[in-house]
Amino acid sequence: MTPQAPPRRDVAIVAFAQTRCRRRTDELSEVEMLMPVLHEVLRRTGLKTGDIGFTCSGSSDYLAGRAFSFTMALDGVGAWPPISESHVEMDGAWALYEAWVRLLTGEADTALVYAYGKSSPGALRKVLTRQLDPYYLAPLWPDSVALAALQAQTLIDAGRADEAALAAVAARSRTAAADNPRAQLTAPTLDGGYVVAPLRTADCPPIGDGAAAVVLAAGDRARRLCPRPAWIRGMDHRTEAHSPGVRDLTDSPSTRQAAERAGAFDRPVDTAELHAPFTSQEIVLRTALGLDDRVAVNPSGGALAANPMMAAGLIRLGEAAARIGRGASDRALAHATSGPCLQQNLVAVLEGDPEGDPGE
Repeated sequence: MTPQAPPRRDVAIVAFAQTRCRRRTDELSEVEMLMPVLHEVLRRTGLKTGDIGFTCSGSSDYLAGRAFSFTMALDGVGAWPPISESHVEMDGAWALYEAWVRLLTGEADTALVYAYGKSSPGALRKVLTRQLDPYYLAPLWPDSVALAALQAQTLIDAGRADEAALAAVAARSRTAAADNPRAQLTAPTLDGGYVVAPLRTADCPPIGDGAAAVVLAAGDRARRLCPRPAWIRGMDHRTEAHSPGVRDLTDSPSTRQAAERAGAFDRPVDTAELHAPFTSQEIVLRTALGLDDRVAVNPSGGALAANPMMAAGLIRLGEAAARIGRGASDRALAHATSGPCLQQNLVAVLEGDPEGDPGE
């Protein structure tokens, strides 16, 4: 007799917290920046550290400038008595993916996911060159803005956008961020100066420090912890070829494939939180995901309003879940990216229980 697979568990985001993104936090260590967020997200669920079945974090040693810097952040979590813990050298969205898989397998019923990054101590554009191919591309020292400008120019040359369209994305994002107390930039006034043509200052993300955390829970545990959980109906991540030179920079097939496998195209979404640090990248993502004007895109302001490295992707999932939790959305898409020119992409689909349906 063929054994049957156990039924799939429902897993939800039940709490989300983040710092206000700031240009500099010289007075704070990573642990001091992170601890208030951890305390807040646990307070919202009523859980204690000892109630968490699995903990996973996302950060980058390159930002911190020292090896195994994530171990210091565990001082903010509390690692005694011993905890089940893991870490990804990626944006916290990928840490959430690992925690989600852990809960799906039944190894835990709750998980704490957090991410943080301090970009202010170093030259971020130079630091991010360490993501590039070390043999052919990195020796040329193209920084993150220059590569994004290359992508934007490719989009313009293909007739898919112009500088006015890029400016419209920036204006909408910064205007939406005016209602977000955690955003770093909220003024819709646009700076006309080029950083790297065709990208102007307003087309680029601010450099800032910040942290975020979410709590995941499975099944009935989620409903006990949160009045309206944001159920993760699907999540997937894919990657493009490492070299931008062998890719069509006007498209993002990895995003489309991740969205398809996550179930994003099964039914329309009403909200999309897209991790698009540059205005041109939002245009690429909207096309890949088939998002029209009926979808509220980045109502939080997105990464153009606050882009703390290693936390901005996790914040997209948290913002989408928060909208579901307060009843502003019923079905939302959240996206995270890493690497140059949308190299790696993660897509999650979140849903709230229908009104009057608390689940089985």
